[in-house]
Amino acid sequence: MAVAITIPSVGESISEGTIGRWLKSDGAAVKANEPILELETDKATQEIVAPAAGTLSITAKEGAKVAIGSVVGHIDPAGKPAPAKANPQPAKAGPAPKPKEVKAAGEANAPARPPAADVPLSPAVRQLVRDEGIDAAQVPGTGRGGRITKEDVLAHLANIQGANNDHQPSNETAPTQPRETRQRMTTIRQRIGERLLAAQQNAAILTTFNEADMSAVMALRTKYKEAFQKKHGVGLGFMSFFVKAVTEAVKAFPSVNARIDGNEIVYHNYCDIGVAVSTEKGLMVPVLRNAERLSFAAVEKGIVELANKARDNKISVQDLQGGTFTITNG
Repeated sequence: MAVAITIPSVGESISEGTIGRWLKSDGAAVKANEPILELETDKATQEIVAPAAGTLSITAKEGAKVAIGSVVGHIDPAGKPAPAKANPQPAKAGPAPKPKEVKAAGEANAPARPPAADVPLSPAVRQLVRDEGIDAAQVPGTGRGGRITKEDVLAHLANIQGANNDHQPSNETAPTQPRETRQRMTTIRQRIGERLLAAQQNAAILTTFNEADMSAVMALRTKYKEAFQKKHGVGLGFMSFFVKAVTEAVKAFPSVNARIDGNEIVYHNYCDIGVAVSTEKGLMVPVLRNAERLSFAAVEKGIVELANKARDNKISVQDLQGGTFTITNG
C-alpha cells in the first residue's frame, strides 16, 4: 500500500509553504528517511524526508504552494523504479557549445568542491543545465553536500558571459546568450523583499558614504587625456572609469543588476547604465545601452551625446527607460 508524503508542521503561525525543489525525480527509488524534498517557508528552508522506502510518485510540482498536512506525493514500497534516465543522478553532460566553454578568470583558483557529476541535480536545475547547453561538471555546487542550485548555474552563466565578452569585439553580442534569465524567488526572499519595501516606506532612509582612493585613476587620466582627445575626439572623463567598474562589478554579482517581477528575479545579462545628467529643467537619467560592450571612448561619446540631447530638450522617453543600474554624476 502506498505511503503518503505529507507536509509536516514546521512551526507556529506557519500554515503553508512552497515546494522549493524535489531532490529525487518522479519514479526514483528512495530510502526511508532520505531527503526527497525542500520546503520553503517564511522562516526557513527545510528538507522533508521519505516516510518509507520504495518508489517515489510526485503529485505537487516545484514552486507550488502547499498547506501544512497536505499530500504532495506517495511512496510505493512494492513499486518498481523508473528507467535509469529518470534518476537525477546524472551522467556527465556532453561537451558544451564552444562559446560556453570559456572559463571565467580566477575560476581555476576557486575552492575545491565535490564534482558536480557526483551529486544529484534537481529537475529544475537539470532542465536549466540542459537548456543552456553547459557541462554540469564545470559548475561549482554550493548547496548541501555539494549540490548544484539554480543560483550556481546562473552565476556560472554570468561568469561565462563575462569571459566571452572579454574575447569578443565590442560591437558583437555573445551568441546564444539570452538577454534575461528568470529565477523564481524563494519564499524567504519574497518576504525579505516585502519587508524591506515596507521599511523603506515607513522608516527614515539613510545614506552611507565610503571613500575610494582615486589617485591611480587621476594619474592615468592626466597621463593620457591629451592623446585620448586627439585620437577619439572626446575628453577622457571619470565617468567612463565608473561605468566600466560597474559593468565588471555586476558581472561578479549578477543579482545587483537584476530586478524583481512578481515572485521572480529577472537577471539582466547586459548592462544598461543610467547616468545622471543635470539640465535646466532638473536632473535626468538617460541610459547608456549595453555598456559592458563599450570601449572607454564609446562610453564617453555616448554620455556626451545623451547629455547634449537632454540639455537641448531632444531626449526621448526611450532614452530614459530600462536602466538596470544607475550612477550619479560625481
